[in-house]
Amino acid sequence: MLTKTFVDNAKVMAKGQITIPKDVRAVLGVASGDRVTFVVEGNSVRIVNSAVYAMQMLQQEMVNDAERTGLTSEDDVMALVKELRSEDEKE
Repeated sequence: MLTKTFVDNAKVMAKGQITIPKDVRAVLGVASGDRVTFVVEGNSVRIVNSAVYAMQMLQQEMVNDAERTGLTSEDDVMALVKELRSEDEKE
């Protein structure tokens, strides 16, 4: 995977506000009205797209659940979906 690395900066205003530079917004895939998440690690901060970050956290939490329930492949998931659909049709 190719990674675009660059450095940009912004001035902190009196109320603690900053403007996220246009190139950074493009990389994050955020536009006006979207939310960003600040991830603080030691003395560093990452700004990430909130929707993407939430999905990544959910996926991490579900990894062990999938293994525990035996849903470890796409075929397993499809079989479960078919089973649930057939149960719905019977009702």
